[in-house]
Amino acid sequence: MALIEVRGLTTLFGPRPQAGLALWRQGLDKAALLAHGHVLALQSVSLDIQPGEIFVIMGLSGSGKSTLVRHLNGLQRPTAGQVWIGEDELTVLPSRRLNALRRQRLAMVFQRFGLLAHRSVLDNVAFGLELRGVAAREREARARHWIERVGLQGWEAHRPAQLSGGMQQRVGLARALCSDTDIILMDEAFSALDPLIRSQLQGELLSLQAELGRTIVFITHDLDEALRIGSRVAILRDGAVLQVGTPRELLLQPTDAHVAAFVADVNRARALRVDSALAPWPAGQPAPAPERAVDADATLEQVLPRLVGRQAPLAVRRGGAVVGQVALDEVRALLVPPE
Repeated sequence: MALIEVRGLTTLFGPRPQAGLALWRQGLDKAALLAHGHVLALQSVSLDIQPGEIFVIMGLSGSGKSTLVRHLNGLQRPTAGQVWIGEDELTVLPSRRLNALRRQRLAMVFQRFGLLAHRSVLDNVAFGLELRGVAAREREARARHWIERVGLQGWEAHRPAQLSGGMQQRVGLARALCSDTDIILMDEAFSALDPLIRSQLQGELLSLQAELGRTIVFITHDLDEALRIGSRVAILRDGAVLQVGTPRELLLQPTDAHVAAFVADVNRARALRVDSALAPWPAGQPAPAPERAVDADATLEQVLPRLVGRQAPLAVRRGGAVVGQVALDEVRALLVPPE
């Protein structure tokens, strides 16, 4: 069962949103609505986000992704449609219950860090627990734990202005993790960072997620980032969902020309994993020891050096067992985008 459900979410900005909604339902498109003074931000968006996945919402500027995340934390009310978190419908919750749900179940990591400049790193990380009324000793202990986990031990007493951008974003991530919510919303969380720091934080996020299994909704305009970290990715354009799928599905089975254009220039070797090219292990042939096999979750880029110049396929393991094989010809076929 989905943890977050979005149903028919439609949002218009303007003087009379309901009148604009009626015009849209009569068939007026985004450009025609703009002539009537209404901006169509979201168009009948429906999504199911499962517990424990990193669900990426990807789109270019103006696609509606930031508006959508504001609906997921109840900061924006839609013109039509519903957002559910578990059994709670955010779109009708009274303010007091909505605020309580935000404190208990939602944490946010912002693009521009969103840290409190007058507070230390320790107090910033513990802030969510403070709002919940957690005792000072407990929240400090928990904050110190997460500061260490994100690699900032020794910086507890410093103010945000004394930290680099990457370090500030680690504080934001530690604050979200320390809040111990089951859902973390990350709005362009790494886009303000240098490429190297960005890549490092993406890797650290994946490592933490493998251990913690939080439900993460990650907003980005960067398709390479979306395909690297997303369990599934939703591509938005003009406020509408074009396709939802795994990185493999988006690259190998785009639903229309727009999605195909989005993914045309992606480094497929870096985005696709070994299990995309997995073939069965030959019946009756003894499998090698798992430690000699390549990991099914490794990228094709990581295993290509072992395949080039090799005649026989490589064994593929998942966990402690060999589950199939991968050959150079199958990998080559995946790396060439269709005409």
